[in-house]
Amino acid sequence: MPADRPISINQVTTRERWTLEQAIDGYARHGVAGIGTWSEGVREMGVARAARRIRDAGLAVTGHLVGGLLTESEPAARRARIDDNLRVIEEAAEIGARCIVTIAGGLPAGERDLEGARARALDGLAEILPAARAAGVTLGLEPLHPMICAARSVLPTLEMANDWYEALAAGGDGRGLGIVVDVYAVWWDPALAREIDRARGRICAFHVSDWLAETVDLRLDRGMMGDGVIDIPGIRGMVEAAGFDGMPEVEIFSARDWWRRDPDEVVRTAIERCRTAV
Repeated sequence: MPADRPISINQVTTRERWTLEQAIDGYARHGVAGIGTWSEGVREMGVARAARRIRDAGLAVTGHLVGGLLTESEPAARRARIDDNLRVIEEAAEIGARCIVTIAGGLPAGERDLEGARARALDGLAEILPAARAAGVTLGLEPLHPMICAARSVLPTLEMANDWYEALAAGGDGRGLGIVVDVYAVWWDPALAREIDRARGRICAFHVSDWLAETVDLRLDRGMMGDGVIDIPGIRGMVEAAGFDGMPEVEIFSARDWWRRDPDEVVRTAIERCRTAV
């Protein structure tokens, strides 16, 4: 990637050592142009204060997490999830996020009805979409790796994300909708090139990390770009050819390695790897 291209870092990348406020200061100090935020950090800091501090630091919010998780079948739990999504939409609007990173949710405890869970997630997205449109916020549908289908997301492929996008945008109205391409979640997919091309004009966020060949934790052992097996430059080329013109966002969950390191080292390494491995 060109050395002068701006990048974003998701606050989860330094979450164990830096608060959101420290991440805002640290990313800006290192010349990072964008930040990905999480509701927990924004709420802890206070939405208005977080929005002001992000603006004052000159950072763009490339994504706000987490939306979705709409597979609950019990009515009260489902209502609570809908209400939380409406709150996330309000937060995203106030902090000026490019999109809400929206995941489907997994199977509720004790359930095995995968198709039912997918139907509930799609229905829930249809319910919150008008609020997103009214707020000028984009719901970025993010497929996750199929190995965490039960726990986190019944939306496991980019093909299904495109299908859901088209179902929600019935009649051609794609306002308030987008697709998030996370290389860690989709790199393995034989249909990746076709489905990225199908997502032309829909991609609202591009997340980068790496898949370690000997990964020991599917969710919390992501590698730094260049340390694993993903052809990140190749995927970047695909998403850019499909119209994505935003910043790549570094998003590394790494309980065994990067979360244990000095955050300044993590940020410096992320910047360098975006130049050499993205």
